[in-house]
Formats: sequence, structure tokens, C-alpha cells
Amino acid sequence: MKALLLESTEGPEAVRVADVDTPEPASGEVRVAIKAASMNHREMWISRGLYPGMVTPCTMGCDGAGVVDMIGDGVSGVDIGDEVVIYPGRDWGPNRHAPMPEFGLLGMPHPGTIAEYVCVPSENLAPKPAGMGWEEAAASILTGITAWRALMFKGQLQPTDTVLISGVGGGVATFGLAYAVALGCKVFVTGESEEVIERAKSMGATDGLLYTDPEWRKKVGKMTGGIDVVLDGAPGPSYANYIRAINPGARIVIYGSTAGDKFEATATALFLKSASIVGSQVGDPEDFRNMLAFIEKHDIRPVIEKTFPLAEADKALLFLEKEHKFGKVAIAV
Repeated sequence: MKALLLESTEGPEAVRVADVDTPEPASGEVRVAIKAASMNHREMWISRGLYPGMVTPCTMGCDGAGVVDMIGDGVSGVDIGDEVVIYPGRDWGPNRHAPMPEFGLLGMPHPGTIAEYVCVPSENLAPKPAGMGWEEAAASILTGITAWRALMFKGQLQPTDTVLISGVGGGVATFGLAYAVALGCKVFVTGESEEVIERAKSMGATDGLLYTDPEWRKKVGKMTGGIDVVLDGAPGPSYANYIRAINPGARIVIYGSTAGDKFEATATALFLKSASIVGSQVGDPEDFRNMLAFIEKHDIRPVIEKTFPLAEADKALLFLEKEHKFGKVAIAV
């Protein structure tokens, strides 16, 4: 089969579409003929070796939607021809608050979804949301579940909350905006350009600030009237700008470190407001089911910036690195 293959960690330029062995399902697994996948910044970091437990060669990608075409021994409740989306993790474990050490995602260390076929445990499947196209379904998975867990489970988001979403345009931030708007929250964003902020406003954001403006900390409190929940994937440069604008009981949810691994947090800013900083990663199978139900109920669709065929999946990764502005990059298989 054709697949996007990582053979070394020399960067996106070293990733290629190649012929690899077509997998067959083990006991308890099913094989899915992939109809669509999508790219995440995760693939970019992996291509540079910036990921724990690297295993090469590896088929890339953790977002996938397709049709069940083979069923392994011991599987029930799944039929050939089922249209499905795939939960991207394996071995989360019983603790809803954090995964087991064995937890891993498709695309590293497990074989990924940017391929013609992938084998996964049968419990990783969920029905494709009704009315969604294949690319939309695939593009809703990793970023969708990450935003869902961060806001709904970790951030305990309520309809009355005022929300600040950092770095809108990225996949997680854009899904976070859609969820918060659908819930009825008042949402503000930061973005890299006025064009990006206007795009966010067209999706329901009340207003936004340029994170390239070194003075945005002086504006955010007045603009928002106080923040209850922050969704932040780059706290390095942003935390100091919004911390004075948080309300009592605020929840700051950090799901990434795109702009650097360290930031300075002052104790008084937190305990005097009874605020909390919470880390969040991916989501468990219950988050996945809850997210899909919410997406279907509110007819939430991912913003797809561009779609590439599988034969050009290596070009999709370069596009994500150099040209991506807003939404998701999808792969049609």
C-alpha cells in the first residue's frame, strides 16, 4: 500500500510517500480502508525527532476516517462496510485525569493513518458523524479531541464563561473557538494578523488582539471585562499578557508549548484569584465519544484550509510548516 513514511528525523523534507506492507488485523483488531486523513503540527515535530520514544521507520498520521474492510478474530459489533472515525490513541487506561505510561498515538509509535489502510483495536472505532464528508471527519479528530478535553473536562467550561483562546488559526484553537461559541460563551482570541482575527469573528468570536502587539496586555482586560477560561498552546510569550485579566476562579488550560517550554508564573496572581493552571493532552475514549456527540448536535465542521491527495502528502507537510494560516490540512486517500 501507499503511505507517508518517516525513515529518518531530518525534517519534513525527508518524509516521503512510499510503498509499505499492507497490514492485516490481529485478534481484537479491524482494518480500516482510509478515505481521508489530516495533518497536525505533531507530524512536523516528529519529522525532526522532537517526540519521546521515536521509532523509525513509521507510517505517519493519527487522524483517520474510512470504511471497515477486514475484521480480526474475537471482534463483535463491527461489520464490513461500516463508515468510521478512529480514536487516535492506544492504552489510555482507567484514569480519566491522565493516561498510563504505555499510552501512545497512531503515527508514532504506532503505525499511522496517512496510508491506504490501518489496523486498530475495534474499540477505537466510532461512527462517522452524519452529514460530514470524509475530509471533514478526519480533520476533526486530534485537534478536536484535544480542544474538547482542554475546555470541557479540564477547563470545566460553562455557558456563562468568558473565554480567551490564544493563537487562533491553529487546529486546536479553532476547534476551541467553535465549541465555546456553540456552548454560548463570550469568546475572545489572539491571532497573528487582522485577517486571522476577522476570520475568527466570522465564526462567532466577539473580538481579538494581535499577539504580535507587545502592548496587548494593556488591552486584554478592558476588551474582555475579565477572563474565566484560557485555552493556551503557547504560554511562553502569552501568559504574562493575560494573567492580570483573569477573573476569580479562572482556569488556565495549557495544551502545548509551541513558542517555548518555559514561562514565569507568579504565585500571588494565582492564589489571590483562586485560579488554577491545568495541563491537558489529547483525550481519552470518553472524551472522544462526548466530542463526537457535541459536534453532531451542533453541526460543527472543521475549517479545512487545503486538501492534498495521498500521493502529495509529503507536500502537505511542507505546506503546514511554511504556508498554513487557518484551520486544517486534509489528505484525501
